[in-house]
Amino acid sequence: MRLVSLLRTSSFQLALVYMVLFATSVFILLGFIYWATAGYMAEQTDETIEAEIIGLAEQYKRQGVNGLISVIRERVSRDPNGKSLYLFTARDRIKLAGNLNKWPEKAQVQDGWVNFELNEEIGWQGKPHIARARIFVVQGGMQLLVGRDVHDLMTVKRLIERAINWGMGITLALALIGGIMMSRSTAKRIEVINQISREIMGGNLSLRIPRRGTGDDFDQLAENLNQMLDRIVQLMDGIRHVSDNIAHDLRTPLTRLRNQLEGALVSVEREEDREQIVVAVSEADQLLATFNALLRIARLETGRKVVKPETLSLSQLIEDAAELYEALAEDKNQGFKINVQGDVSVSGDKDLLFQVACNLIDNAIKYTPEEGNILVHLAENKDDVLFQVSDSGIGIPEGERDKVFQRFYRVAKSRSLPGNGLGLSMVAAVIAMHKGDIELSDNDPGLTVSVRLPK
Repeated sequence: MRLVSLLRTSSFQLALVYMVLFATSVFILLGFIYWATAGYMAEQTDETIEAEIIGLAEQYKRQGVNGLISVIRERVSRDPNGKSLYLFTARDRIKLAGNLNKWPEKAQVQDGWVNFELNEEIGWQGKPHIARARIFVVQGGMQLLVGRDVHDLMTVKRLIERAINWGMGITLALALIGGIMMSRSTAKRIEVINQISREIMGGNLSLRIPRRGTGDDFDQLAENLNQMLDRIVQLMDGIRHVSDNIAHDLRTPLTRLRNQLEGALVSVEREEDREQIVVAVSEADQLLATFNALLRIARLETGRKVVKPETLSLSQLIEDAAELYEALAEDKNQGFKINVQGDVSVSGDKDLLFQVACNLIDNAIKYTPEEGNILVHLAENKDDVLFQVSDSGIGIPEGERDKVFQRFYRVAKSRSLPGNGLGLSMVAAVIAMHKGDIELSDNDPGLTVSVRLPK
């Protein structure tokens, strides 16, 4: 299945919703981890600085400025490369003590905290780092800067941020791949159901939707659909058998009745009685033709008619059928044109295909008024053979073009004309037997019947 079609499926959209919810929950979890770790470390750093300021303030109260300088020098000498930072300056910011030589000029002050860069300008030895400090003002305008090197803290923060970014990216990627895989699996099963359904709607009622035996929702749906199809086929077979049996059982008494009427026609002398008997014989012939058509369609649809396909000249067959009906068109002063490409051959049943051509040409002549136009066309394409009969008659409304292939269905405008509504049903059955297609289209005015047969 193409990716674009897959992305439009409801299963993928549902997977996308779950992907967003899952990604949101992962983001919240990673955010909490970030806040709980990096935030805790930053808080511990600030508390350490605060504790050092409190301790140095106590030393200042007890020992004064000189005592404070001694304590700072002692701490620096004890851990010269430590993380603690000190800078005690006079009123004019001249260094009195500490492990920094110069007051940071580009420091950022926020909520009493000072963030600055440790570099060579302020006497830092080594790679530039980020520092965080707090200022304690001593009596007389002197200032004490107490801070910590937060390089490790920033490294951990960046590591956690990188982990969050990678985690979110991997989560989204895996969720997307999982959604596509799940949607593809679901879409494949739905496509199998759609494909089988299309073939069943095309007339192959013997097909059934396959099951995997897992007992999941799709298996239950397939089971219900298969049971529904079995019931539909059973009902259709019942209706077909009833109609076929009626047609078969009534054909014999109707034949006897017709023969008796013909026998009575010989002995009747009055002209009026003879005319009535002729009408009765004609009605009996019409009933027999209807029953014969029903039985013929039933044999075609159920496959009981044995078809022996042979390679035949469809061009010659169409020309023979057109020649047979050309005189009937002339009686109605209709323009009858034949456009048949020579040497078009197909494999099929000659009698059935000849009957298809005769039925379509006969319908065109019957439903086209006097001085109308009829065109019989046959051409060979790359993949199939196209046979068309076009007329300028009453036509068939677009909404009824699929219904006219049903038995006994007749368009309202054609009910006043002779017929039983079985001609196109038989044509459709023959075309389906030959693996072809039939289509009705507007001829503006009139109707075009297009029959496509495989080469």
